[in-house]
Amino acid sequence: MLAWPREGQAAVEVEGVGSFGTAGGHAPVPIASVAKVMTAYLTLREHPLAPGKKGFAMTITRKDVEEEEQRVALDESTLPVRAGERLTERQALEALLLPSANNIAALLAVHDAGGLGAFVSRMNSTARKLGMTATTYSDPSGFNAKTVSIATDQLKLAEVAMRVPAFAAIVDRPSAKLPVAGRVPNYNGLVGTDGFVGVKTGSDGAAGGCLAFAKRVNVGGRWLKVLGVVLGQRRGALVEAALESAQRLGHSAAAALRMETVLPAGTTVLSASSADGRHTVAVTTHSLREIGWGGLVLPVQMVARPAMTGLQTGERMATVAIRGNSAVKSNAVAMRSVGAPSLGWRLLHLF
Repeated sequence: MLAWPREGQAAVEVEGVGSFGTAGGHAPVPIASVAKVMTAYLTLREHPLAPGKKGFAMTITRKDVEEEEQRVALDESTLPVRAGERLTERQALEALLLPSANNIAALLAVHDAGGLGAFVSRMNSTARKLGMTATTYSDPSGFNAKTVSIATDQLKLAEVAMRVPAFAAIVDRPSAKLPVAGRVPNYNGLVGTDGFVGVKTGSDGAAGGCLAFAKRVNVGGRWLKVLGVVLGQRRGALVEAALESAQRLGHSAAAALRMETVLPAGTTVLSASSADGRHTVAVTTHSLREIGWGGLVLPVQMVARPAMTGLQTGERMATVAIRGNSAVKSNAVAMRSVGAPSLGWRLLHLF
């Protein structure tokens, strides 16, 4: 049984296996800095970062410094900057995703799209393409309470973002060293513990505590990724509340995973009859095992051979596959021979 949060919303899945479902409803709510996942995703989609590369560079202006000071006055999360400082794309993304700097979100938006409005339009069009139908972005940082979404939508985004190697590498860092700010921490304190490898925190009065998370687990020798989102956590300090809820949910999802035999060897999957009424059945030659949990529905696919005039014992009649994490297959073979109809039968059935 999963440890769903007692408040807010949540969704969790195992990548490549299936969804555990959701809790807490599907009404759009503020998501605070979880919105920065989309900002980072769009930046990397337009400006891919190869391993070890720094990407483009931005020079901090006096206006950028003044804007950062204004954001501090509004109690926003920011990164200290200095006029003339140069931030590479990688450093900007580290500042965006680890200490969650709102001013860097704005800098990236302007660099990418020429203005905040154009970038926000790009955020929303990308959300539609990803099937995030309950999401509306109003700013690149999530500080605006009109930036709203639901847990399942943010789970879709977390899944595609974590497939971008540069994004996954950055959110898996406990800290980063930046030119002026120095060493900055990752607000996601789960990173580096118990298999957690990301993704992004968010918190403010409107949103409560929020977290998109990723956790690597090994089941039966296979590495899998548990992905989840918790929104609207308010039991205690907001970020800590989100971290605690996500930790419990992630651990319970990982504990539910197991390798099971879905179809044992010798399972009857097909029957066949000859024209003269003789019968046989096809049985699986191997056990089909897959990773999952109680109640998970896995699709079974069977491809039968074309009709034949006769069958020998042990001859393959079909191939059976479980379409799960590993797409395991087994042949299904005839249990007894079924020969072609006799000459006498054929003579009696000429017409």
